[in-house]
Amino acid sequence: MAANNQFDQIVNRKNTRSFKWDHAEAMFGAKDLLPLWVADMDFLTVPAITKRLVERAQLGSYGYSVRTDSYHEAIVSWYSRRHEWTIQNDWIVDSPSVVTSLSLAVQLFSEPGDTVVIQTPVYYPFYEVIRGNDRVVGASSLRVVKNRYEMDFDGMEAMFQAGAKLLLLCSPHNPGGRVWNEDELRRLGDLCLRYGVTVVSDEIHADLVHSGNRHTAFASLSPELADITITCLSATKTFNLPGLHTSFMVISNASSRRRMDQRLKLLGLRNANHFAEDAVETAFNEGEAWLDELLVYIEGNIEFANQYLAEHLPQVKTMMPDATYLLWVDCRSLGLDSRGLKELMFHQAKVAFNEGSGFGEDGAGWLRINLACPRSLLTQALEQFCEAARKL
Repeated sequence: MAANNQFDQIVNRKNTRSFKWDHAEAMFGAKDLLPLWVADMDFLTVPAITKRLVERAQLGSYGYSVRTDSYHEAIVSWYSRRHEWTIQNDWIVDSPSVVTSLSLAVQLFSEPGDTVVIQTPVYYPFYEVIRGNDRVVGASSLRVVKNRYEMDFDGMEAMFQAGAKLLLLCSPHNPGGRVWNEDELRRLGDLCLRYGVTVVSDEIHADLVHSGNRHTAFASLSPELADITITCLSATKTFNLPGLHTSFMVISNASSRRRMDQRLKLLGLRNANHFAEDAVETAFNEGEAWLDELLVYIEGNIEFANQYLAEHLPQVKTMMPDATYLLWVDCRSLGLDSRGLKELMFHQAKVAFNEGSGFGEDGAGWLRINLACPRSLLTQALEQFCEAARKL
């Protein structure tokens, strides 16, 4: 695929208080690492967003802000256009982050000691919000079938039968990049309705779906499923805005929505961010063409990374993602444990990918590579990693 100059541009993020670039040494204990780990992008965001934020900053007065109808209308319009999902303005509940929403949902819709079901390996905060709230992780291991993850419906049903009443769903899946199809989601939904299970669906990667795939919002499948679902969403992953700390939930069930809104109020988390809502509204109203170009570039990076690894380090195998800008790489054939993989990355290759055991026991021996960077940085990182691995 042809490179796009917009995304080939090197953005110097060093010494900008960047978690990804300036905190890597503290995280991994090694200097001068090329960081392709935490899931933000090394691209400039939509120019219209930057312009809008500059205008907002130039007000010079940063008092309390309120949410406007146009903000909610931008969200409603986006999910109608991009996902054929009809939501209502009053279903939207703002939250500082998807992880905040997950944690609050665990607190509100389960009790201490309860089992909360997740499909592993999965985004590591899923474990944190369960254990940190004195609940028990109910790990349903995803099955690798023809180099793709598939759900273990029998295993989940056994946990539901044993009394688990809350499921945290990662859709699209992180780190595996699976887009769950409608049949899979309906089968899961039937189980949740049968056993009275509340579903908290993290769909933050919904916009980052690649050619030939289509994301289906779990709550869009039926009014009955919408009634038991809290959908966690954000523009931050799509448009590289995570530092603005803004997200929202879609909750059609009025009782569940009131409970969540009340808890946010008690925690002092309901106030509108002075900048974030301008960014989100502009993203959804003016960012569509930028996103379409981004997806082409990311697909090019996926293709490049797969070909490079196949040629230069054929021992490792990649799981082709249906969505996200994350590549899940099976390195178990290298014969290294988690400590060995970290030594290989941080001290020999001088790259920072995510080591897989952080996503659960099922992720041991795997690495997650963030591909949302200029092709030149990706090339350098893969060169360094493959060269170091070949010396083993």
